[in-house]
Amino acid sequence: MRTILVVGGGYAGFYTAWKLEKKLRRDEAQVVVVDPRPYMTYQPFLPEVLAGSVEARHAAVSLRRHLRRTRLIAGRVVQVDHAHRQVTVQPVEGPEYRLDYDIIVVTAGAITRKLGIPGVAEQAIGMKHVEEAVAIRDRLLTNFDRASTLPAGPQRRRLLTVTFVGGGFSGVEGIGELLSLATALVRKYPELDPGELSFHLVEARDRILPEVTDKPGRWVVESLEKRGARVHLNAQLVSADGGHVVLSTGEEFDSDLIVWTAGNGANPMVRSHTDLPVDARGMLIVRADLRVGTEDEPVEDAWGAGDDAAVPDLAVARPGAATVPNAQHAVRQGKLLAKNIAATLRGRRTRQYKHHSLGTVATLGLGRGIFQYRGIVIKGLPAWLMHRGYHVLAVPSWERKVRVLAVWLTAALFGRDIVSLASVQDPRHEFVTGGEAPRSEKQGSEKQGSEKQGAEPSSRLEHAGSA
Repeated sequence: MRTILVVGGGYAGFYTAWKLEKKLRRDEAQVVVVDPRPYMTYQPFLPEVLAGSVEARHAAVSLRRHLRRTRLIAGRVVQVDHAHRQVTVQPVEGPEYRLDYDIIVVTAGAITRKLGIPGVAEQAIGMKHVEEAVAIRDRLLTNFDRASTLPAGPQRRRLLTVTFVGGGFSGVEGIGELLSLATALVRKYPELDPGELSFHLVEARDRILPEVTDKPGRWVVESLEKRGARVHLNAQLVSADGGHVVLSTGEEFDSDLIVWTAGNGANPMVRSHTDLPVDARGMLIVRADLRVGTEDEPVEDAWGAGDDAAVPDLAVARPGAATVPNAQHAVRQGKLLAKNIAATLRGRRTRQYKHHSLGTVATLGLGRGIFQYRGIVIKGLPAWLMHRGYHVLAVPSWERKVRVLAVWLTAALFGRDIVSLASVQDPRHEFVTGGEAPRSEKQGSEKQGSEKQGAEPSSRLEHAGSA
């Protein structure tokens, strides 16, 4: 049997393996998927995970539950040597090792660009994975609890200030949903004034949501600002050192929660550690049928798709155009990849990837959204319902669809759950401290001086919600 190695278990990789299981006979090929995570993240649900409208586990699709005939390896491919049909795998546990294959599918995805801005790596949280979305939500909920114990002033304002960097779909949907949660949450805190909430969206260009036209984009900005957010256009983040945000416009403010959604970068493995052809941006060069290479020089037994590949966009008249890196393309490319690989194994012709957009839809918070298909624009509640309807149909498997629908129905009847589980980031805190309340440094030093034996007590304990 041939071995088909799928590098990465994201959208494109998951759908490639899933469809190959359905199309190939058991004796035709063995499919192997290498990914450090045991699940595929359904990223369109991450903004609703922020707001508590979707349970975190329901935005994660288990690889082992759905890829029943596929060999799964928990680790990363750190190098591809296609000339010898080998990859180097760094497993989650243990030393690196070499793995042979016959056919490779590179769907390693992209990484989040941090651009070397001071403080971003130390202070910001990304929004690409379920863990990050949960951490953002828990940080906001914990900050409300902390702020409610403080008098009005700079420290309380800092805890209630949220900054999103990047005006694409992740940033706009993220700030819209989190603002919706915060606006509802502040009513349950009589100690806090709704006017103390401060939400900022920072975008380097002169507009947000580049996938929609100018007028709907302006409407989204106006909608966010009417709800209390501040949208900074033509502004770049200069520094976030110590949580102190400095913008290129000269504005400065303190923000305890900074979310970085400023775009994707080339995967380091694809860019620098493979003998497969890549372009100047570090993206895998693929043909319209998703085979690696060009029409004149195809690479045998190598395929690619998703955010790490420059897939020609045949639906656009502009020469050299590539498909944008989004879920809509990655899912369809993964499905076509499986069909083309199966066709190649059986000596049949492959098909080219061509997909006309079904439109653009985004959530802006509970009951708010925007949809655009060419000249048709729908706003508000109808667009929000379209967003939910589309994504509950698009999320893989009936099991996930039913779970998500059940949570939405429960939330409609009883409201969103507002319990913070930030303490899971430090699960041994209570066990280690024995339930002892945190003390100030002065109190801790006094007690240290009086104790003669036993373990030295901690003079300062991090708050459970800090990161």
